[in-house]
Amino acid sequence: MNTEEQRSLALQPNASNSKGQLLDPQRLLDVTDGKIDREALEALAGQSILNPRQFDRRTVVALAQLAALLETRNVEMEKPLDGKIAITAFFEASTRTRLSFESALLRLDGKVLSVPDGQVTGIAKGESLADIGEMFNTYGDIVIMRHPDTNSIEEIQKNLQRPLINAGNGSGHHPTQALIDWYALLKWRPELCRPDCPPERRIHLGIIGTPGSMRAVKSFLRLSLMFAGAVSKITLVSEMADPVGLDLTEPIEQSPIPIEVTNDVQKVLKELDVVYVNSIAFLGDSYRNLDGRYKLELASDLKPGAVVMHPLARNDELSEDLDDTDHNLYFAQAAGAVFVRQALLVSVLQRLNRISDL
Repeated sequence: MNTEEQRSLALQPNASNSKGQLLDPQRLLDVTDGKIDREALEALAGQSILNPRQFDRRTVVALAQLAALLETRNVEMEKPLDGKIAITAFFEASTRTRLSFESALLRLDGKVLSVPDGQVTGIAKGESLADIGEMFNTYGDIVIMRHPDTNSIEEIQKNLQRPLINAGNGSGHHPTQALIDWYALLKWRPELCRPDCPPERRIHLGIIGTPGSMRAVKSFLRLSLMFAGAVSKITLVSEMADPVGLDLTEPIEQSPIPIEVTNDVQKVLKELDVVYVNSIAFLGDSYRNLDGRYKLELASDLKPGAVVMHPLARNDELSEDLDDTDHNLYFAQAAGAVFVRQALLVSVLQRLNRISDL
């Protein structure tokens, strides 16, 4: 995309990131001839979205296609979520995830009941999540929950009968973040959605972090393993000798994508087309940041044309001096969150028929 095209895109209301690469969703629609896999989306109707292993490549691409359509069109007037109430129950701190879910709902005329802090609920009095789930059945049509306890999903589902979207559970999973990550990648290089992606357009993907204790990294890696033929190699960079964890052992063993593990980021950085970095690991009941030697900055030996991704919030591992460069894909990544979550909500709540010409 040349400078004039980027300026034109910047004038569009949905081109919301102020720095870094500006991604045009129309390019993703063009590579699939504007066709959206409605059958794959309809299969999500009424489902709870708990773990990225529920998806396959076809579903990820279909959700990205619908998100691109939503990003290029003003569907607010069609009010696809009119009459639907979502409960956003955040028992753990969140900025982007809670607000982007609520924005996604409100922009499509859905209604929101928000729990922004678990301490304002009966949890503070010792109430169980199972009992809270029973109450949620009568309050809303879908529940979106973040919780610091990895076992919280199983606990609330003891009584909850409404679809549940996991917005992060301890060191478990963050499936919608992984969808957002891949939406950004597919907009950046749309050929990646094709089973026959040209070899020269395939990516060497580097992941700096510890998937076993970083839920966003774990979920991103899990989806990435589905894109054989688009991802030529995955390199995990971690301070731990075994960074993967039990959840990923089997899918890694079954994947045809070559995977290597190293603790030396400088050794591999100049070979990577995409660098996904996160710093916050959830260990037991507390958080720990990544070692400072893995910091990315303008002086880092990044490959020309390589992009950096980050689920945010960032700490010292990602320098602000990369923000004004074309390596910055992380702001565009975050800017796509509303549209991905809209696509998922419309599919799960069975409102695809409310969007014209789909």
